[in-house]
Amino acid sequence: MKQVYKGRPPRLAHVFQSEGWPLYFVTINTLDRRPLLACDGVHGAFIEYAAKGLELGVGVGRYVVMPDHIHTFVRISPQMTLKRWCSGLKRTVTASLLEAGLGPTALPRTGLRSFWQPGFFDHLLRHDESYAEKWMYVRMNPVRAELVCDPEDWRFQGEITRIDRA
Repeated sequence: MKQVYKGRPPRLAHVFQSEGWPLYFVTINTLDRRPLLACDGVHGAFIEYAAKGLELGVGVGRYVVMPDHIHTFVRISPQMTLKRWCSGLKRTVTASLLEAGLGPTALPRTGLRSFWQPGFFDHLLRHDESYAEKWMYVRMNPVRAELVCDPEDWRFQGEITRIDRA
C-alpha cells in the first residue's frame, strides 16, 4: 500500500550511522530565492552561530554562503536535532537581516512573513560517500554562478571545525 503524506514525508532514523555523529550536507534557501545572504553581516552571524555549535552538540564543517542559499556540512549529536539547529541558524541570520534594515517576504497562502523557504534540504552522507568530493562540488558554486572566477576569491566560505571522515 502506498503511503501518502501531507507536506513532507517524515525524516528517516539514523539507519546509516552505526558509530559517531551523523554527517549531513544541508542547504537552506531564502524565500523566492532573494539574494540577501552574501554580505559581511550575515556571514558574521553564521560564523558566530556555527562556532557555538559544539556547546550544543553540533560540529559545523565547511560552508558556503551564497546570495540566496547556504550550504554547510554538519555533524549532529544525539542531544540535538538537525531541525532545531537549522531553525536556530535561521533565527540568527534573520536578526542580522533585520538589523541591516531588510524586510521579510510574505509566504504564499499563509501571508506569514519570512526570509526563508520553509524547512531545509539535507542529505545524510553514508560511509561510502566522500565529504571531500561533495565539498569540491559545493565550493565551485560561486564560480558556476559567475560571482567569481576562482573559488578562493569567494569571501563568504570557510570551515568552522574539522569534521572530515577518516
